[in-house]
Amino acid sequence: MRTVAIFIFDDVEVLDFTGPFEIFGVTGKQNGGEGLFDVFTVAEKPKIATRNNLIVEATYTFENCPTPDILLIPGGGGFKPDGTPFGTRKEMNNQKLLDWVREMNDKVELLLSVCTGSLILAKAGLLEGLSATTHFKAVEQMREAAPNTQLFPEKRWVDNGRIILSAGVSAGIDMSLYVVSKLHGEATAVDTATYIQYDYWV
Repeated sequence: MRTVAIFIFDDVEVLDFTGPFEIFGVTGKQNGGEGLFDVFTVAEKPKIATRNNLIVEATYTFENCPTPDILLIPGGGGFKPDGTPFGTRKEMNNQKLLDWVREMNDKVELLLSVCTGSLILAKAGLLEGLSATTHFKAVEQMREAAPNTQLFPEKRWVDNGRIILSAGVSAGIDMSLYVVSKLHGEATAVDTATYIQYDYWV
């Protein structure tokens, strides 16, 4: 059973992290199975307020988080009317987070991002020479943050082998199902999509 850590932060987009959480959380549990992934959340602080103020208590913080097999960085946020960044636009300049992501990157089997979570990977210097996608409204900012990364904003997900990125919000569900198929076969991914009645994959 692989472990999946999903990083959460203030103003994280809810579906960015709950969509993948659902996919990995239910995979393999049909027909009484024990599941193929152990999924948990990790944050810099114990409690966070998501986009639209859903309060979530993280399973772990940076200080006590076990090293996962898979780390997922979701997106969410933007700029307030006065130009103040929030969500990923703030977190992409959080040195403690960037150092932690770099450290985890050296240890995990797969590193995933959803939506503008790509900006955090870009600022951490992890997308140099790779391909990426992101939310369609963040393409220009991604080009600034990762000038040596080839962007494919029209793609739902981009697979670099070990680092896999998805486009915005709901695309994280598709990427997660793709990762399931990559690790456990297409039939397992279709079983999961069928269970949650996600017709796009069935």
